[in-house]
Amino acid sequence: MDHFLYKDKTYQIIGVLFEVHKNLGKGFSEIVYKDAIEFELQQANIPYEREKEYVVNYKNTILKHKFYADFVVFNEIILEIKTVDCFNNAHYNQCLNYLKVSGNELALLVNFNSVSLEHKRVALSKK
Repeated sequence: MDHFLYKDKTYQIIGVLFEVHKNLGKGFSEIVYKDAIEFELQQANIPYEREKEYVVNYKNTILKHKFYADFVVFNEIILEIKTVDCFNNAHYNQCLNYLKVSGNELALLVNFNSVSLEHKRVALSKK
């Protein structure tokens, strides 16, 4: 498949992620990687929101508990940061839920806890 949603923007974000991983490696807590990502996004003049809050609308009622996406980049791409041994279904489901409540179509799930940066695209098509 030749078409990737937000291909150029995703490329820029992944470049930031590799820069952070190159400099920090693995082993830090998530908050350290988030701080470094925020620094790099600012340096690259890439627009973002950190810890963006989303409400859950259930049968026309806003539920008490909210979702907080690690980052929303370019106002379109959710960036979820992990430091885990490996991704599991809960991580993918978390991204899908963020996409559902945000109305966005693409999330990047990123794991810094490996020798090489691990990242996955999680897409939800709008209908």
